Amino acid sequence: MNAVLDEAARHWAYIAPLLSEPVDEADYDAKVEALDELLDVVGDDEDHPLAVLAARLGDVIDAYDTAHRPMPDISGTEVLRYLMAEHGVSQSELPEVGAQSVVSAILAGKRSLNWRQICALSMRFGVATDAFKPSLR
Repeated sequence: MNAVLDEAARHWAYIAPLLSEPVDEADYDAKVEALDELLDVVGDDEDHPLAVLAARLGDVIDAYDTAHRPMPDISGTEVLRYLMAEHGVSQSELPEVGAQSVVSAILAGKRSLNWRQICALSMRFGVATDAFKPSLR
């Protein structure tokens, strides 16, 4: 066995548990905590020696989320309503969308959000544009 494989074998007992599917919520939480710690170390450095481990651990967590915590099927309008309530924003406080009458029509289901509005709301509330896109729902 070459030196790289010898080194990997020596450390595999510590790394393998991070790459296995979570067996329960406690294991899931431990993996999320490990990923948070890894990301604190790796940061945005894609060349960091632990960057690939962080990416793979993220994939393991994402697969568990997809299988065990599916996203509810909600509309962009429902997302907007939730974000408005969460941030204490009224219809008249959304210039990104337009006048209060436009916001009212969107919330009533008479109009749909357009791409410009979706992008602006995404930036304002710090959420992915996908949250508002009806084509993904």
